Amino acid sequence: MLQGIEAVTTQALGLALDAASLRQQVIAANIANANTIGYLPQHLSFGGQMEQVQAEIRDAGSLSAGSLTALRPTLALSLDSQGLPAKVRLDEEMAAMAQNTVQYQALIKGLNRHFSILATAASDGKR
Repeated sequence: MLQGIEAVTTQALGLALDAASLRQQVIAANIANANTIGYLPQHLSFGGQMEQVQAEIRDAGSLSAGSLTALRPTLALSLDSQGLPAKVRLDEEMAAMAQNTVQYQALIKGLNRHFSILATAASDGKR
């Protein structure tokens, strides 16, 4: 059972880091193209993937590490309240970048802590 918990935790943290990295790239592209005529800002969508995860947990009662590998965010256009492509708002993009940076740092700390616990378990097992 511990192997399953370790695998799911490592896989989940790795995927979350991948998603945060991709989100950072999308935000950076929006900022870089803020004054480009005809540029349509983009964002990542996680809605469909989260529904799949919730359905699996509801049906199976748990989530496997293998099922996490299928999770991938999708790129979507940012729309305004009328459903038209939104304009890049630099203040919102900068705030999103700062928030994403903090989340990325928290994920790195979580992964570091996870590996630290595994290293402690491995080294105490040698004694």
